[in-house]
Amino acid sequence: MGIWLLLLLCAAVRSNAQNDTSARRQNDTLDHQSKRSLININDIFHQAMNSISRNPGDTIDESKLLLAKSEEAYYRYAGRYVRHIIIAQLGFEKKLSDTTSFLVTAGTKIYNHLHVNTRDWVIRDNMFIKEGEEVNPYEIADNERYLRTLDFIQDVRILLKPVKGHRDSVDLIVVSKDLFTITGSIDASGVQNVKATGADANFLGMGQRLQFSTLWAQNRNPAVGFEALYRKQSIARTFINATIAYSQINNGRIDGREQEDAYYFQLDRPLVSPYSHFAGGLLVSHNQSVNVYHKPDSIFYDYAYNIYDGWLGYNIGSKLLPHGQTPISARNRIFIATRYYNIHYEKPPFQIGDSYDPIYNSKKAVLGSVTFFRQDFYKTQYIYGFGTTEDLPYGYSVTGTAGWTKQLNLERPYLGVNANRYIASGAGEFYQFFAQGGGYYNQGASQDAILLLGGSIFSRLFEFDRLKMRQYFRFSYTRMYNRVTNAPLRINNQYGLNDWGPDSVMGDRRINVYTELVLFTNYRVLGFRMAPFVYGNAVMMTPEQQPIGKSDIYTGFGGGIRTNNQNLIFGTVELKAMYFPRTAYGQKEFRVTLNSNIRFRYPSNYVQAPDVVQYNNNNYVF
Repeated sequence: MGIWLLLLLCAAVRSNAQNDTSARRQNDTLDHQSKRSLININDIFHQAMNSISRNPGDTIDESKLLLAKSEEAYYRYAGRYVRHIIIAQLGFEKKLSDTTSFLVTAGTKIYNHLHVNTRDWVIRDNMFIKEGEEVNPYEIADNERYLRTLDFIQDVRILLKPVKGHRDSVDLIVVSKDLFTITGSIDASGVQNVKATGADANFLGMGQRLQFSTLWAQNRNPAVGFEALYRKQSIARTFINATIAYSQINNGRIDGREQEDAYYFQLDRPLVSPYSHFAGGLLVSHNQSVNVYHKPDSIFYDYAYNIYDGWLGYNIGSKLLPHGQTPISARNRIFIATRYYNIHYEKPPFQIGDSYDPIYNSKKAVLGSVTFFRQDFYKTQYIYGFGTTEDLPYGYSVTGTAGWTKQLNLERPYLGVNANRYIASGAGEFYQFFAQGGGYYNQGASQDAILLLGGSIFSRLFEFDRLKMRQYFRFSYTRMYNRVTNAPLRINNQYGLNDWGPDSVMGDRRINVYTELVLFTNYRVLGFRMAPFVYGNAVMMTPEQQPIGKSDIYTGFGGGIRTNNQNLIFGTVELKAMYFPRTAYGQKEFRVTLNSNIRFRYPSNYVQAPDVVQYNNNNYVF
């Protein structure tokens, strides 16, 4: 009921917004009428798709399967100049893979009625290509990919059209398709605990997110808590994103042990292209645990802390502008960055006291890093998505990090390295290999040292009539040395058994192997595509300070089905059943989970903030 009320409210707001802005849209139409008359979107689109597509025998939704280098379609226009930038948007009844195809259903009619299209100026605020500039195939491909990362955009194509009578000029057409950005969810644990969330990720089509959540619990005092969030994308065309939020129902530090009152302000600017100069971020947060569930004082973690975290980096070589099929070395970059963070506990939990704890200790650090990278992309499909365009990198990234850290009264220098190699084959296989290592130095010896090695592979896409299948494989090896302040290696993460419940298995050596087979079907239920899958997972954990012969092996097997509606911002829904032949304390042999709003997306950031090696969570792996 709540989500329908939200939809009706947004429809009313949309109607008012359309009336208020109709004059502006008419002016925009007049301003671009002469430009739009120069193009035929369908003709240009089909020419572009023909130049970058493979496997014409594809029989599912897309007329052809994408598998091409992102910059490939723009080589022929290198050296020309951009005369006009024209924005064209598709409705929900059209497919970006074939603009002449229509799918008119009750759902698409509702989406089109309730949805406010992204304003043209919002698209322009996220463009780093400008009119009058020379065509750089790589930079245009970067901009197209960046637009696809916006959480209110389903897919984008940038097309170039030669200008008649001006052989040195082209018009640049941005063809985009929105997601239906009104979303909501209800999470009920019986009748005594209900959480409801409603959001619009593109409120009024202006690249801003509004989100509200409320939690009601019978044993909570007060019974109702709420949180609110506002986020603006690319403020004034700076590519700086701003977020402000307040919550009375925030989960506690990492482990979610306590519920918190929290508020924070965040700025972030990604490195949107190898031709961008700066990237950075800022986070200011205050958090305080609140005993809303009336726990005894002996077990309630009563604490308050502040977070101050800022970083800034500069991209050396960003002014290099290759023309045409320039040698790939022209894309090599060096990125230097520095970071300061301070997690200060005004009131630490008495249960921790002065002992070392990776979560509840005050920490501060000054870190610097140098990253050598070259990263280009293939456009493809059916990796995590259900047919929309996905961008997978090929190239390399090597980062060296050094700095000073303090935890409680322990001050230590830190040194680490993170190397990644990305490979894409012409047959549609994608590989990643990584090596990470780091540690602290104190009293003449290394402490809390980590070695993490591994890789992952996506097989080529196999096609069987109206079905598609892809195999995924991942492996990793993690070793910890001389642990002093850090947490031990855990099993319940993507370097172990990700579906394991309570984390009762720990150690200092971990070996993981995982494989998954996904079948993408053409079946739809109310617009939702179906993808059944099966998987197998095995982990060897060695208890701390024990020889490898004392290791234990844990396995997990299972399968399920994922479903997604490509028009909705609501993420993938996954129903999964698991079997664990060997269990530990608190872990059941069989487990069934239903997870909603899962965000499957390949991480495509060029650079990260300087950081220490993260070995119990996954920031870099497919």
